Amino acid sequence: MRIAICPGSFDPVTIGHLDIIERASELFDKVIVLVMTNSSKNHMFTAEERVSLIKRCIKNQNVEVDCYAGLLVDYAKEHNAVALIKGLRAVTDFDYEFQLSLINKSLYPKIETLFLCAKGENMFLSSSMVKEVCSLGGDISAFVPKEIAEDIYLRCKGDC
Repeated sequence: MRIAICPGSFDPVTIGHLDIIERASELFDKVIVLVMTNSSKNHMFTAEERVSLIKRCIKNQNVEVDCYAGLLVDYAKEHNAVALIKGLRAVTDFDYEFQLSLINKSLYPKIETLFLCAKGENMFLSSSMVKEVCSLGGDISAFVPKEIAEDIYLRCKGDC
């Protein structure tokens, strides 16, 4: 079985994330969406909440959702993953993700990083942008799955 991991903070998950996950699920037998904790980010939702929100949006039978706070390559080894799937929106994403892929490869030579380019309509989309628009009272319905839009609005309202 060929297992891939789609890691990220997913705070919150966007339609751009779901597109990358969907496309990855067509390439691998199993895809694990791995909610990671990034200490340099101020998270809107806890890791457990993010897992729950993603699960409500996933329709693919071969996609699982989990969370992890350690080294990504350690999780990959434990789950016999062969690939890490990263979505790219722009050249700036590539520079950062390329560096991470080299570090991951040096820590775990059996893992490959595959980059999937965002669709044109999602190239500007980020969780940070969703949070900013929402916190200012804007309409985020075109950017996030309808299954979780209300959760995001309620959290934004509570954070103001």
